[in-house]
Formats: sequence, C-alpha cells, structure tokens
Amino acid sequence: MTSATVNREVLPTNVTPLHYDLQIEPDFKDFKFDGLAKIDLKINDENTDFIKLNTLEIDIHSVKLAKDIKPSSIEYNKEDQISEFYFPKGTMAKLAGSATLEIKFTGILNDQMAGFYRAKYVDKLTGETKYMATTQMEPTDARRAFPCFDEPSLKATYAITLISDPTLTHLSNMDVKSENVVDGKKVTSFNTTPKMSTYLVAFIVADLKYVECKDFRIPVRVYATPGNEKDGQFAADLTAKTLNFFEKTFGIQYPLPKMDNVAVHEFSAGAMENWGLVTYRVVDVLLDKENSTLDRIERVAEVVQHELAHQWFGNLVTMDWWEGLWLNEGFATWMSWYSCNKFEPEWNVWQEYVTDTLQHALALDSLRSSHPVEVPVKKADEINQIFDAISYSKGASLLRMISKWLGEDVFIKGVSQYLTKFKYGNAKTEDLWEALSVASGKDVSAVMNIWTKKVGFPVITVKEDGNKITLTQNRYLSTGDVKAEEDETLYPVFLAIKSKDGVDNSLTLNEKTKTVELKDSEFFKLNSEQSGIYITSYTDERWAKFGKQSELLSVEDRIGLVADAKSLASSGYTSTTNFLNLVANWNKEESFVVLEQILNSIGSLKATWAFEPEEVRDALNTFTRGLVSKRAHELGYQFSNSDSFATQRMKVALFGAACSSRDPIVEKAALDMFAKYVEGDKKAIPALIKPIVFNAVARAGKPEDYERLFNIYKNPINNDEKLAALRTLGRFKDSKLLERTLSYLLDGTVLNQDIYIPMQGMRSHKEGIEALWGWLQKNWDEVSKRLPPGLSMLGSVVVICTSGFTSFKSIDEIKKFFNTKSTKGFDQNLAQSLDTITSKAQWLNRDRDLVKDYLKKNGYSK
Repeated sequence: MTSATVNREVLPTNVTPLHYDLQIEPDFKDFKFDGLAKIDLKINDENTDFIKLNTLEIDIHSVKLAKDIKPSSIEYNKEDQISEFYFPKGTMAKLAGSATLEIKFTGILNDQMAGFYRAKYVDKLTGETKYMATTQMEPTDARRAFPCFDEPSLKATYAITLISDPTLTHLSNMDVKSENVVDGKKVTSFNTTPKMSTYLVAFIVADLKYVECKDFRIPVRVYATPGNEKDGQFAADLTAKTLNFFEKTFGIQYPLPKMDNVAVHEFSAGAMENWGLVTYRVVDVLLDKENSTLDRIERVAEVVQHELAHQWFGNLVTMDWWEGLWLNEGFATWMSWYSCNKFEPEWNVWQEYVTDTLQHALALDSLRSSHPVEVPVKKADEINQIFDAISYSKGASLLRMISKWLGEDVFIKGVSQYLTKFKYGNAKTEDLWEALSVASGKDVSAVMNIWTKKVGFPVITVKEDGNKITLTQNRYLSTGDVKAEEDETLYPVFLAIKSKDGVDNSLTLNEKTKTVELKDSEFFKLNSEQSGIYITSYTDERWAKFGKQSELLSVEDRIGLVADAKSLASSGYTSTTNFLNLVANWNKEESFVVLEQILNSIGSLKATWAFEPEEVRDALNTFTRGLVSKRAHELGYQFSNSDSFATQRMKVALFGAACSSRDPIVEKAALDMFAKYVEGDKKAIPALIKPIVFNAVARAGKPEDYERLFNIYKNPINNDEKLAALRTLGRFKDSKLLERTLSYLLDGTVLNQDIYIPMQGMRSHKEGIEALWGWLQKNWDEVSKRLPPGLSMLGSVVVICTSGFTSFKSIDEIKKFFNTKSTKGFDQNLAQSLDTITSKAQWLNRDRDLVKDYLKKNGYSK
C-alpha cells in the first residue's frame, strides 16, 4: 500500500476506477444522506480477491460486485480511512478484467465544512434559519461523501443523480440530463463528466436563485440564496470575460458545457475550483460594488480569476500527488495576477504583487519551520498543512521569476504545450520544466529544481570596494541564527543589477561568493523590479544613499527596499535605524503601493513592540503621523468618480494610517462620520473607508459604540459591512467587551467559518492578544471539535491565538500547553507561530534601546 519513492500511504492498484454512477439524497431533518454508488472497475490483478477504497463517517449497508457477488467479509481501517471488501477466492479471475462494484450507504450531512455538509444561513427574505447541502472535497474529503478511490491520480468519469424536495435547486459539475418528479421528489440526473479527480466532484442541494452573463458561448451563472443573487453580476460578467481570455491564452477550449459559481454560507476556504461548479465563501464572490472597499473589489476579481485558471491548471491537468499542490495553486495565483493586469492595467497589480504575494512567501519561508515548495506528503492528514503561502505565494513567485527569465510569451507557450500534452491526465513538476525547456531552449530544470526541492531562500550580502562589489549568499532566517548544516544550499540567483545605464540581466550567482565590477558604483541595486526570491543586505552607507535616490528606483524597487530593510532589521542583518531612516526620507512617496509597503513594515515593527511601554508605542504613532498626517489633511477623505484608482488608494492608505496612529483631526472626522451614519445618514461614511472608520470607533472604546457596531453586524447593508463590523468587535480593549466578543465565537452568533475574523481584530493590541490566548486554552476541546485537524482553519486559529506574543516567556507557556495535546493536523502551524515569536523576541532584545533612542533623538518621544 505504499509507493517506494516517498513511502506514500496509498491504495493498492489491483483495481482502479473507470466510472462512478452516484445517487445522493440529503435529509435536512436528521442531517444525513442516503447514497448509492456504482463504480465501474478495471481489474489489474486477477490474483487478488479484495477491493480497498476510502470512506470516512460512511455507514455501509450493502456491497455487491458484478450484480450478485457479496463480500465474504468487510473490514474498516479507521486510521487509514479505508474500507476493505474481501471476496471468495477466484472472484477476480472470473470477471475478465472489469466489474461494477455497487455500494448502498448513509453519510452524515455534517457541520464541519468538509465532504457533503450542511451550511447554515438566515433567509434574507423570511428571517428563518435554513440550510444548504453543499460539498468541499479537497483535499481528501470526497470519502466523506461517497465511497471512492480518493487520490488525485485515480481519475474517472462521474454520472451524478440528486434527489430532494421539488422546491430545491440541484447543481453538479455538469449540465442537467433529465429532471423529473417521482413519488413527490425531484430527481435530477446530470450528464457524465470528463475524466477527473475525486477532489473536484461537487453537488449542491439548496434554495438558490441566479444571475447570468450571456457574453460567452456557454451558460455562465452565479447562484446565491434568495435576495443575495443580485450581487453576483460582477462575478458573472468577469467569469465570462476570463474564460474567453484563458481559452485564447492557452489555446485550449474550456471543455465543460456550463460554468456555475455558487456563494456558500459556511465555507472553510476562500473558494474551491470544482470543475464547472466553483464554490465560494459569500464575501469572495458576491459584490455590492457601490458599497465596497477597493480591497474587496480586487479580492473578488483575484479569487474568481484564480478559480477559473484552475479549470485548466489543476482540473484539466492535475498533479499526480499532493506534493505537486504548488503546481495547481502557484500557477492559479500567478495567472490571476496575469489576467488582472490585462483587464485592469490601472490597478498596477504587478507592483502590488511585490507587497502582497512575494512578501507572504518570504515571511513564511524565512522561518526554520518552513518547507520546500515540493514537500513529500505521506499521509492524508499531512496534506492540509501545505495549503499555505509556500504552495500559493512562493509557487507564484517562482513562476513570476521564471516568466521574467524566459519572457512572458515563451512562458505561456510552454505552459500551453504542457496543458495540451497532459490534458485529462496527471503530471509532475518535472513535466512542466520539460515543456518550458522545449519552448525556451534553456535548461529550466537545472535552475528550478533547487528552488522547488529545497527549503528557504538566500540573503545576498553586498560588500563594496570602490567599483567592485563582493556578493555572498546565505540562507535567510528571520531569527538570524542560521546553522552551518542549514546553509548548504547554493541557490541560482538572478542578480539583475540595476545601474544608471539600465539593468544587467546576464549575471547569476550560482556559487557562495562572487565579485562583480561595476562601471560606476554611485548608484546600483540588485534584484531589479524585485523579481527574484531573495533579500539583499547592503552597507549602512548604501542604505543612506538609497534614502536620497528614490527617483532612480522603480516602484517595485522602492517596495523591495522597504520590505528588505524591515526584514534585515528584524533578523539582525542591519540596524533598525537604517529601516527607520529610509522610510523617514521617503515621506513624500507618491506611489500608493510603496506607501502601503512602508505602512505594512511599520506595522510589523509596531506589532513587535506591542507589549512595550506606552510612551514608546505613542512615539511610534508620532513617527507614523510624521509620514502621513500632512498629506492626509491635504488630500482629504472625500471620494469622487473623477478620482483615479491610484488617487483613491492613496487617500484610503493615508486616512487609514492617520486614523490608526491617532491623528486628532482625522480621528475626529472618522468619529463624526460614524455618529451621522448610526443616526440614519447612510452616505455619511464613504464605502472605501468604512472599515477604517469602524476601527477608529473601536479605538475610542465607548461601550455604547460597541452596541452600535454589534447591531450593524446583526443588520448589515451587505456582507462587507457585516464582516467589517465583526472584525471591529475585536478591536475594543475593554476586558468585558473582549469577553463578550469571545463568547460569540462558540454560541452560534458567529458562523464557524468566521470565528477567526474578530480574532484578527483582537490580535492588533496587547489586551486582545492576551484575551485570545486565555480563551483558546479554556475552550480548546470545543474549538478542536468544531474545527477538526483535517481542516486548515484549526491551524489558522492556533496561529492567530498564539503568534501575537513577543517574548521567550510566552513561547515556554505555549509549548507547555500544547505538550499535553495532540497537535495532529496543525503541528507545522504551531512550529511556525513559535518561530515567529522567537524572531520578534530577538528583534526586541537586540534593538529595544536603539529604537527608543532613535525616537527620542528625532523628536518623536514626549
């Protein structure tokens, strides 16, 4: 049952599936479902008279092979989630190479957002509590919905039939073949799917309405519960446009007869790319554009395009096993940026990529507990932990690096050839490298295998001697304490050295140390446009020069320098003074993307100093106001249709930073807006800054305003407002209000999918960090029951509730608590959280006095 290569725990291959005929009938009264599975099998070994397949929480009533052969015994391996059917000796030899396995079963319509499950919601039109039955199979929960061979390489075709009350809508991957009412029940049979993996199977039984877009050659719809469907038009229109764009880009037609997007009320991820039936968290597909922030609009656009890229990359061609997850997720992430850039050039998404995707990748990969992009996965319960910033963000960053190296056109050509060769099948990372090598004539594998198979990334230390620079690479760790045995990888680093004369793309650092001679060392910068996955550590003198050379640097270069300076300061490669001086010198920055990176980096510093004395935290706020207040007052916070996208983003960034650093003028404006809003003037708060206004109200901390925000959460104008209010409930610092917010997480007031949202608010201040940790310890049994280890959400909750701390003492306390608990399913998340705290504790111990002195010397302290 294991593969010799990586000792995977997989099913035996004596039989493999060809086709599934599935019939499913949910019962909304006792939350169970009845099922019938007929699986056409290919018999590969006639000398074995058993069949093993995956089931979890499935009650099997009867089993028949070839219509009338019953198993002589049935066993269940709970640890491996495998049902084993043993047949009389000689059975397989008699069946001439193929047979149909028929299984009648009952499953649980669970509330754990996995398999075939129930999602609770309040009907917008009637106020009743209702349920929708929906699916989430990835990575290994199809086995909760029906008995199956639950591995990505065991592709088969599916013919699905759904049975329910006639008033409900039935959806699946394919279009409807027939629909009838039989004995008072609606019976819907769907056409047979192409060959696909179990994790992409989807079916939904619910009360749904839809909007559609007819701009594509097949039906494109967005479904939602009644009253919500109107907000689906943005996604419907974008879906039609994106499918058309991807067809042309890949040169491969989208192969299914329709594309449905469905808003699901309880959903553990952001979205799921089920072939032809993409499911989404409500807030990630429904958009009330006139009342949404720019971040929300970009988020919905990015998620929709990400899931549609998967229809080719993941669904049409699937990784052969889960260590290839990055192939799916990294590519869909890169492709969403690529298509966004084509559709919305004024968004400048490749600039935002540097602040977003690249920084997420570097942050996680800088931890000792990170993992390679291609991480060996042995068991089913290890898979969820690799749905992280390495698979998504580092994967996408590697593809951006390679697309820059090969050229975008050559890269897309190679990808198209890869998809054509492996369509309806499975592939490995090496297959993509081979296709790109053929398209480009370059040895892609030699470069990329190191990046995908080795953990981490390098820091390049630059030493200057006149016009000569000596470059040395070492593995970068945020804790700054890399050991010799952790520092053996030599990464192939594209240096891309920028000077006044342009960019030299010819140099690669393949060795430990290299000396390069420049024509003129007055200005140079490594990693032009920040396309490489590394950090560059310069001398103090060079950092001082950069502070005065912003006009020679592109937006991406400036973002990269700010992010690098903060990372180098936090890990001890450079002084925090260099970071503070750099951003202080760029206080007239005109790019909203650079400003956002400056504010994000200052935010990291503030989070590390969260438990320091109040006068130091106040001084950091004064420092921030020095960067933003004057311009926030000048630019204002009224928004007009004549404002460009960049102007709107700049106003939002300045207003948000001025509010969070307690600028009295801006804070008063925010509180005044809120007062008018709750009195009935629904236009008093511009939609683009509503979450910022809510946060300002929480900072002011009045109990009566807590009540007002709670009322907004219960009676919002849209989902954006609802979640903004919920997050804000965690930002109040009063202990009784924090306790009240925490009580809502488990009493049904907050949906399971949303429990991390008020936690995010709490993590922003020391009172909340302490309250969260106390709550998690007290309620651990209930939390781990509601969010089982198979769900990646449990790991996310553990990280949010622990990683806010900044001391070695807190590390000891967290370790002591979890030493007595099973950490199955989130052990890596916990290790990453502890690494994060270690990094902050070391930064503080190293630069606590230095930062205090800097703030005092430069007039920011009282």
